[in-house]
Amino acid sequence: MKIAMIGTGYVGLVTGTCFAETGNDVICVDINEKKIKELVSGHIPIYEPGLSDMVKNNYIKGNLSFTTNIKEALQKANICFIAVGTPMGEDGSADLQYVLAAARDIGRYMIHDMYVVDKSTVPVGTGAKVRETIAIELKKRNSNLKFDIISNPEFLKEGNACADFMTPDRVIIGSEEPASIEMMKELYEPFIRSREVFIIMDVKSAELTKYAANAMLATKISFINEIANIAERTGADVNKVRRGIGSDRRIGYSFISPGCGYGGSCFPKDVQALIKTSSEYGYEAKLLQSVEKVNMEQKKVLGKKVVNIFGENLSGKTFAVWGLAFKPETDDMREAPAIFLIKELVRRGAAVKAYDPKAIATARDFYLNTVDNITYSENKYDALDDADALIVVTEWKEFQSPDFLEIKKRMRGKYVFDGRNQYKTKILAKFDLSYIQIGVKQEK
Repeated sequence: MKIAMIGTGYVGLVTGTCFAETGNDVICVDINEKKIKELVSGHIPIYEPGLSDMVKNNYIKGNLSFTTNIKEALQKANICFIAVGTPMGEDGSADLQYVLAAARDIGRYMIHDMYVVDKSTVPVGTGAKVRETIAIELKKRNSNLKFDIISNPEFLKEGNACADFMTPDRVIIGSEEPASIEMMKELYEPFIRSREVFIIMDVKSAELTKYAANAMLATKISFINEIANIAERTGADVNKVRRGIGSDRRIGYSFISPGCGYGGSCFPKDVQALIKTSSEYGYEAKLLQSVEKVNMEQKKVLGKKVVNIFGENLSGKTFAVWGLAFKPETDDMREAPAIFLIKELVRRGAAVKAYDPKAIATARDFYLNTVDNITYSENKYDALDDADALIVVTEWKEFQSPDFLEIKKRMRGKYVFDGRNQYKTKILAKFDLSYIQIGVKQEK
């Protein structure tokens, strides 16, 4: 099939590349000339395991191309995916300006009948807005070209996106047009030959499904973090509580690990957008408001633990921070807990020595570029030199079994603050390291 992918951000680039991998002719479009030039030269603007090789291989084969010319892309394609960003607006709603701009361009430049597939995460009712926008542009041209709007939300996990796309848990198709449904089934058939994972529904239900899925996962995270806060105050151990409730198959262990809050490109903005959408329809989403409130407070928990040990004034103290990305296997720092922690430490007068396997450039050039008194280390152990404490924020694999003797030798202090509860108390005790966890009573 011949596909135009509008948007070469995280979703657009992964989706377009994976479709090209199965032999489709994909042309990715973006208004960012610098990004397109980088992609043509083989530079991938995001870190995602396996993606770089797939992009390069399919570009060489001719299955995948890049352009800033949307008119050119639409002339060659009969399927157009909209995969542009929907950032959070000031009022918490999803900003649809890029989605509707893409729709206007489709209406202006399509030259044959077209399937228009909305891959962006959008509020309920966006499909109708996209349809209306395209129709207005076609009317201006006195064109009778036909098109259909299909909702096909993405469920990609950063750090595992390519694998998720190639072997999906489910493929949601929002359409009530038989021809559109069959076309989408044919497009996705190479990825699901061994099982039936298609779920067909109307456009509005598909749009809401995406938000509902992310809101459910965010709710589980905030729930276990609230339990962790209760456990810490009552003297219980949240790690044991987690084992006790996770063994119930109705609950399971996924997304019930206590930590310092969720971040990233999806959960924060999608929860906020669903709250906003609910209010627009006259409903107050009290549970989701609480999920968001708990999460924002949880991002402060590591800073509070540091203050409990070292006091309000951290002048003269140095802290090693392992992990900047909001999760492992990505360089994405959007709403990352590390941002909140580091800014709080520096505000109180501390120096920070940070290390992350992939996100140092992202931190230095963007998210922490205005923060003074922070230096970046080339490896995790160098960040420990003369540090009063180690704070582990992101659960990268290389942090899971470190050399605790090396930690003890390098650090000036003896404290290890574990924002993901991945170590065992008795192991750190052997090296005379004081272990501070989430959801476990803290002794000063």
